[in-house]
Amino acid sequence: MRRRTRPRAWAAAAARRLFEAAPPQRLAGSRIVLGAYTLAYLLPRRRMFATVHRTDPALFAPVGPVRVLRRPLPAPVADGLVLAELAAATAFTVGLCHRVTGPAHAALLLWTVSYRNSWSMIFHSDNTTVLHTVIAGVSPSADAWSVDALVRGRRGARTPAPHWCYGYPAHVASGVTAVTYWLAGMAKVTGPLGWRWGTGAALRSQVAADALRKEVLGSSAAPLGKALYGHRTPWALAAGPSLAIELGAPVALLHPRLARLWAISALGMHWGIKALMDITFRYQLSGVAYASLVPWEELDRLSRVGAGSRLVRSRFCRADEAAEPKRKWHCRGRRIGT
Repeated sequence: MRRRTRPRAWAAAAARRLFEAAPPQRLAGSRIVLGAYTLAYLLPRRRMFATVHRTDPALFAPVGPVRVLRRPLPAPVADGLVLAELAAATAFTVGLCHRVTGPAHAALLLWTVSYRNSWSMIFHSDNTTVLHTVIAGVSPSADAWSVDALVRGRRGARTPAPHWCYGYPAHVASGVTAVTYWLAGMAKVTGPLGWRWGTGAALRSQVAADALRKEVLGSSAAPLGKALYGHRTPWALAAGPSLAIELGAPVALLHPRLARLWAISALGMHWGIKALMDITFRYQLSGVAYASLVPWEELDRLSRVGAGSRLVRSRFCRADEAAEPKRKWHCRGRRIGT
């Protein structure tokens, strides 16, 4: 009997966790930082996209949704789609007409990234960014901290109460993050070395091969990786925890404290990769990849507490000033009275 009820209990607990009520600020915070990251990524690369659009058509190998094309788009059309994506990303970030601009931004970003990858190597690191954008774009992530919310507020509408529709998209986005890391860990332990990958020998060889490739191609290898190559212990100390972080990613879905602890560990891992191999995973290094794990509503609570404290302090000073007008009072760093 216990064997039958235990899976049901686990499923019920998972459902409660997935559909638990959350305030709208939790999604709104993720939307803002995700949109800001996308704009910071795309804006400096406008010329690069324009150059790619004018590359030799023989190099065009469509991937993803771009497979509907048999030949490249005319360069002006491709440039226009990038500009449309920048406009949609801006509206998405500020929460303007989100029901339209949210899905439009998600679709245009998917197309922009896929079209760029159709001309060169496939950057798998973009996948998580696009998936997070799709989730935020089709969910009510602009019900707070947005132009739409500001307009509704002026019309007398209040900020929506906590609801499961604000909780489950954040959990789905966190699940996407956890699965990508778990798959990376499984790829290591199911490879030829198995669990021996955690000893550090494979990581040491990988760093050496990457450094050699960069030196041959005229680039420079990471100084720290070159300095540590002659030692074996540091690589074991780096490989073991990295494997544990990747395989242990699903624990971030169990409890908010575990989520924050895992996110900090994963962020540190990527900065370690940057130091050892000079490989930049921009989305992860920025911390935006873990935005769905952050309780953004706490910022709203702290702002209300700060505003209340200032109001109490102001009333206290005015009362003291009325009682003893000739005494010098210091409130908020300024003298009151003479």
